[in-house]
Amino acid sequence: MITEAALEVFATEGYRGATIERIAERCGMSKTNLLYYFPNKDEIYRTVLAQTLEGWLDPFIEISPDADPEDALGNYIAEKVALSLDRPEASRLFANEIHRGAPLIHDFLKTELKNLVDEKAAVIRQWIDSGELAPVDPYHLIFMIWATTQHYADFAVQVEAVMGRAPDAEEITRAITGMILKGAKAA
Repeated sequence: MITEAALEVFATEGYRGATIERIAERCGMSKTNLLYYFPNKDEIYRTVLAQTLEGWLDPFIEISPDADPEDALGNYIAEKVALSLDRPEASRLFANEIHRGAPLIHDFLKTELKNLVDEKAAVIRQWIDSGELAPVDPYHLIFMIWATTQHYADFAVQVEAVMGRAPDAEEITRAITGMILKGAKAA
């Protein structure tokens, strides 16, 4: 699949280092054949970023006000950990885009993502107002979940070097869920 090969190339080479030739080579096809499906490198990159964001945001969208906060946030954390470990190159690709100033997704961040985060922050506020969660800043809670779940993909080399092994998804999920939910749990 072209987008899978492109994801690997963009994650390892960066946007500037990635080439149509390298992506085509990784797919086992000619550059001409690749260009039949995608007119240029930007379109491939945009498609890969969109697929990454869609996969990450689908479980976030599922958070609803009528859910138990610990279950909803715990499930979201578990899904984000699994996504990060299953597709670490997607996390690195996203991090690289953000480090570059998000030139291709800046509008998305300011519109669609902001609207979704505002919506989920309102859900968290409802849980706080009903006494189901401690009074924490919903945005920072969301950022902490994103940062901690993606850390294990983005800094896998560091984690493995320090721990002497690669932790598994269950261990990571248990640690993150325990710490984040303990801090957000209503007294």
